[in-house]
Parts: sequence; C-alpha cells; structure tokens
Amino acid sequence: MNLKETTLYKILIALVALVSVLALFGGVMEPDSALYASIAKNMVLRNDWINIYVRGADWLDKPHLTFWLAAASFKFFGITAFAYKLPSFLFGLLGAGYLYKLAKDIYSEKTGLISALIFLSSLHILISTFDVRAEVYITTFTLAAIYHYYKAHQSSFWHTVAGSFFAACAIMIKGIFVLIPVFGGFIIYWLLTKQFKQLLKPKWWLAIILIFIFIIPELYTLYIQFDLHPEKVVFGKTGVSGLKFFFWDSQFGRFFNNGPIKGKGDISFFLHTTLWAFLPWSILFYTAVVNLFKKKNRVNLPAESIIIWTSAAITFLLFSLSKFQLPHYILIILPQFAIIIALYLQKIEGKSLKIFFTIQNVLAVLIVLVLSAVAVFFGFTNNYLAIAVLVSLLAVSFLIFKGLKAENLLARSTIISVGLMIFLSVFFYPSVLKYESGMEAGKWLKENYPDAKASVLMYPDAYSFDFYANGEPKYFWSYDALNNTKDKKDLIIYTPAAELERLKTEYHAEVLKSFEYYHITKLTGKFINAKTRPQLLEQFYLVKIH
Repeated sequence: MNLKETTLYKILIALVALVSVLALFGGVMEPDSALYASIAKNMVLRNDWINIYVRGADWLDKPHLTFWLAAASFKFFGITAFAYKLPSFLFGLLGAGYLYKLAKDIYSEKTGLISALIFLSSLHILISTFDVRAEVYITTFTLAAIYHYYKAHQSSFWHTVAGSFFAACAIMIKGIFVLIPVFGGFIIYWLLTKQFKQLLKPKWWLAIILIFIFIIPELYTLYIQFDLHPEKVVFGKTGVSGLKFFFWDSQFGRFFNNGPIKGKGDISFFLHTTLWAFLPWSILFYTAVVNLFKKKNRVNLPAESIIIWTSAAITFLLFSLSKFQLPHYILIILPQFAIIIALYLQKIEGKSLKIFFTIQNVLAVLIVLVLSAVAVFFGFTNNYLAIAVLVSLLAVSFLIFKGLKAENLLARSTIISVGLMIFLSVFFYPSVLKYESGMEAGKWLKENYPDAKASVLMYPDAYSFDFYANGEPKYFWSYDALNNTKDKKDLIIYTPAAELERLKTEYHAEVLKSFEYYHITKLTGKFINAKTRPQLLEQFYLVKIH
C-alpha cells in the first residue's frame, strides 16, 4: 500500500475511533459502570451536585468529577446509556491527542502518531468504551498534566496553570495518588540529570498551590456531606471525615490495606494483566522494555525519555505492591507503554522485524479463531456473520498490507483490533447484556408500567435497575421496612428468586415478568457455552403487591 506513513497512521487512528463509536449505543454494564451512572442520575433527579447517594444512603468512595461529567451529559442529552458513555469516549480521544502531542514534542510526529494508534487500539481501552468507569478520565488528565508540565519545564507560565488544572481534575476523579505518575517522572529525571535546582524553582511550588486551589470544589463537597455531619453512619460507624478519607483512607489506606476498603495483593498481578489488557501489543511491549535495559539502545534518545519511563515504572511498581488491585488500573500508564513500543518499532529491522511480523500474524489468526469459537459456542443470532466479518478483515489486512515493513505490522495489528471492536459492539455484548437482569427489568418496567414506583427488595447490587428504571428506586432491606411503607399503590418490586415464595404467600404478589441473571463482567467458559449456561443463571422477578 503506497501511502505516506503518517497518512496511513492518521487513517488507522480515525478508523479505530469510528468503530469505537458503536460501543456508545450499547447498555451500561454492572457493577461499577451502572453504579456510577445511577449516582449521576440521582444528582440530576435530586438537583443535588454536592451529596453522593447510592440506594438512598450517603456514599463515600470515589471523588465527584466522574459523576459531575456524566450528570452534565445527562442534562444535555437525557438520562441514557449513550449520554453516560459519551464524555468518557470524548476524553479518551482527548487523551490520544495529548499522547500524540507529548510524543511528538519529545521525539517526532511519527512517534506521536504510532503511540496514539497503539493506545487507542489496545484491548482494555476498547473494552473501556463499553464498561465506562473512571480510568479513562484519569489517564487523560494525568497525561495532559504531564504534557503541560513538560512544556512548563521549558518556561511557560500558562502551561504551569494548565498542568495544575489537569492534575487537579485527575485528583477529583481518583484521589491524591495520581500526583505520583504526574510528578514522579519529573523528579527522577531532575535527579538523574543533576537538575537539582528545578526542585526549588517557584513555578513548581506554584503548581502545587494551584492544584490545591483547583481541588477546592471536591474538598468543599466532602466537607459539606460528611465533616459537617459526624452523626452520619458511614462504613458502619459515625464520625467519619470525608476529607480524611479523601487524603488518606481512599489511597494510602488501600495501599497499606488498613483502610475501610480492603483487597488482596499479588505482586505479579499487573505483569499478567498487561499481557491481555494490552493486546495485540503486549508481546512487543515486553520486548521493548527489555530492549531499553541495553545502554546502546538508549544512547540516541532524548534525556526527557526518563520522564516517560520512570512515570510508568513507579506507577506500575506502586500498583504491584498495593494490596488493592483491579485490572483497569493499568489503563493509567498505557500511554507511556505505547510510546515505549513506538520507539522500538521504528528501530527494528531485518531478523527482529521478521520475528515480530510472524508473532503478530500468529496472534491475529489466534484472536480470530478464539472469537469465532466464542461466536459458535455462545450461539449468537448472527454467529456466522460475526465469523465472516472477522475472517474478512483478517484477509483484507493480509492482502493490502504486504511486505516486511514496520508500518504493515502496525496496520495488520490495528485491523485486528478494529475487527475485535466490531465483534464486541455488534455481536458479543448485545448477546451478553441480555443476562444483565437489572437493565432488562428496568427497561421493561419503564415501557410497560411508566407510572410505577420502582423498588428493590433484599438485594444490594441492583445498580443497572437503579439506572434504567424510572426515577430513583426505593430499597427495602427487610420485610418490616416494606410493611411500614404507607403507600404501596403502584409499587413494583425487583427481587431475587429467594424472596418470591414469601411475597406470593404473605403479600399475594403477582409476578409481572421474570429475568435471567449472570454477573457478566466475570465471564467463564461454562457461561460462554450455550449448553452449560443455564446451570449458572439466576432468576429475578418484577412483582406487584395486591
């Protein structure tokens, strides 16, 4: 294909962005996406942008900005899954733009384009367009902060302000720890290059002050909701400070595993998470990292490369040592990973290029085979069409991008990511989401009983029902609470099968509809296989009390 390299990369970036739009029209996934979407929905319904409520109770975990962005989108576009996903998608594109600018300024335009292409086409970024959480926002804000501080390093006051604004946004998404990937790389760079005076320069102290000024909205809301009300019961106790949780428990409490939210750490967790989360680029990435340990491969690189490497390294190490680990955390440093691969790809030639051409081709074929097997075993309505799309794209990539060149390796791998995105958007997730019973029940209730008062009985995690049902569903944690409800007229209850017999016997409940449920973010072979799937399904019901 006789296209100028940079033009080819721009076309491929546009193609990945275009097919990613398909994910915006799917449903909101449980648990986290549906939880965050329901929080933002409650903000709009209550017209209260200060207090965070979940299931009618005060909620303290994540800062506000994720929910403010979703709620603002709801104000413009209505309370829909599309409106919830749109801001994250747009910020993901903005993140790719900042990645391009950073890599272009330190290296070259070609490096910037390759980095953005690798970032946008990596598996976990694609999945995050479906399962929208906070990590895409954090990734973009931390990357934007690094870019502006890099420009500020070259003496620009307004870049200092912009860097601090984006760093503050990252903090208001996840917490204070995001300053580690933002500043960690710079500090180590200054120390290694003996620029000790940078640590004393007023602009960097001004940057810290500006960050604390910009996070005042978050501090204010936490103070109003929690610190002013020590009588509130949070994490099973009173006297909980929202400010203390924000600065300590939510971050360092998780790291040291002595906060209210605990986890189990595995030092190798992110090593094997990167293998699948960064497909189809992960093998290239690990090779590129090993390559960087050889001094001869670092000789011609700008000294500012240290900022990229060490920002990724210390964050990766922090995550690995933490006792609280989740796969989507890795998103935050995928931009730095993408730059490392982009630099390596521009250098490989001869035997090394041939080896990786073979590896990426084998990987592409394996991905198509695995997805085709999933289509057959799951039993999609259009499973053979799904396979035809995958095989056709694989064939096209091999026919168009011929020849032993790095750009052809990039193009073939990107086309496989495009095929994967189409497969997930059009075939896989629409089939899987049928088993998210809360979403299905909420939609059905809205269509068939638009004036009903939606409620949930004896089930704590009906977040998709909260989002899709009309209004803000009421939660009943006991039958006494249900009995004490004064107005049961038009009350329709969403409940698990375990409660159905009692509701029928004692309350003469009428079953309106049943729904099949499976925890779809924890997929297993037994669920994928249509023959064994019924063994795993739970039943939920919408019932009306007479």
